[in-house]
Amino acid sequence: MLGIQDGSNADVVEIDAASNNGVEQIRDIRDKVKFAPSTVTYKVYIIDEVHMLSIGAFNALLKTLEEPPKHVIFILATTEPHKIPLTIISRCQRFDFKRISQSAMVERMRDIVQKEGIEVAGDALEAVALSAEGGMRDALSLLDQAVSYSEAQVVLDDVLAVTGAVSQAQLAEITQALHEKNVHEALVAIDRFIQNGKDPGRFVFDFIYYLRDILLYQSAPSLENVLERAVVDETFQQLADALDGDWIQQAIQELNRCQQDMKWTNSPKVFMEVAMLKICDAQSNSATQPSSQHGSYDQLLEKVTQLEKTVQQLQQQPHQVEEKQKTETNKRTGSSNRKSYKIPYDRIRKVMNHASKQSLKHVKSQWSRFMETVKKQSAPAHATIQNSDPCAASEEVLILSFKYEIHCSLALEHKQTIELILSDIMGASFTFIPIPENDWKHLREEYIRKQNQSSDNKEDTTDESDPVIEEARKLVGDDLLEIHD
Repeated sequence: MLGIQDGSNADVVEIDAASNNGVEQIRDIRDKVKFAPSTVTYKVYIIDEVHMLSIGAFNALLKTLEEPPKHVIFILATTEPHKIPLTIISRCQRFDFKRISQSAMVERMRDIVQKEGIEVAGDALEAVALSAEGGMRDALSLLDQAVSYSEAQVVLDDVLAVTGAVSQAQLAEITQALHEKNVHEALVAIDRFIQNGKDPGRFVFDFIYYLRDILLYQSAPSLENVLERAVVDETFQQLADALDGDWIQQAIQELNRCQQDMKWTNSPKVFMEVAMLKICDAQSNSATQPSSQHGSYDQLLEKVTQLEKTVQQLQQQPHQVEEKQKTETNKRTGSSNRKSYKIPYDRIRKVMNHASKQSLKHVKSQWSRFMETVKKQSAPAHATIQNSDPCAASEEVLILSFKYEIHCSLALEHKQTIELILSDIMGASFTFIPIPENDWKHLREEYIRKQNQSSDNKEDTTDESDPVIEEARKLVGDDLLEIHD
């Protein structure tokens, strides 16, 4: 054991696959395994981070694993076993190590700092344990950094500065903003986190666990000891009483999707903003809504009256009134710094005149393949169109409906990328025009209404102008003649 610790035992060899992942290094091992151990019973090769080996290196190692010498033991260590080929896994015995609980890590660190005579706040130790994600070595490393960063005593802010995490007060603030559907405040908070150098992935991770703790506390307040991110204070209890459990679950699902998508992009802020918009939308569909959104009875009655007037105006001039309302809404809320998207109604109407069900059916049949290709080639572009829906198509132009107007503007920022992939998948030159979902519904209703009026005007003259019908009338007479469109 002492020989292994000081490196004097030549029969125990540790290899870092992250820096020795080539075929040549594995071939060197393969050539040396035939030599018997010199001081102990077995010759042991420990390959750390084995998932970093190249495919060629795995293939070179496979033969040795299939028929290893009796005096050789291979220990393959990894944190990502799903990246190891099945041909390698099937020839190994697997042992999964469990994570150390947060409470056990806190107690261990508390013993260490007491022996070292270092003052560390309790909430700082909790933050270190959470950031370590079950690894004691990582926890001690972070604690050492926090001690070096601090002055007299290690406090929570020191740990947050070292780990890039977000405080509970900030998480409570943004949760309250989303609960009240205050999109402006939520997006400003996201921007502030990024500007202050916070890690986007760390923020989403902390936010997921914070909402998880609220959900657990709602279900069983006695589970206070198993909360991993939150400390039960007055603000936490208020949120637990106010938030709806279904909404919390939907928010966690959206943040989890955001966390997965952020792994493959250089623009994590876009995914975070989209996630915030989706969470606010989920709140509007929740049975429990904040009292600040309902207002008093008089305010609610005034809103109903205003809606009735709006419906009457839309029936007379839907597009002009709707555009005016959107402009006024943007001025009132100030929730977005982007310019309002101007819908090209004339262009869309021309496309609808040449659109066909066959073209739309062809686009929809290839849509899942198109989305998968966009996700692989450009994650930011995929984020802007993942909630879009093909609603009309001609041979060269596709109309896409989006749930939010801001997504139309975001999609146009990646117009070239989207259209190149779209043209490649569809096998023809394609461009697209975005339109908000509600505007598309109104425009489609208007188009169908005009088409029906045009059909009614032509109905009386159709029979007389068609020479085939005239010839049939001569042969069988009007009594036996039936005309089907």
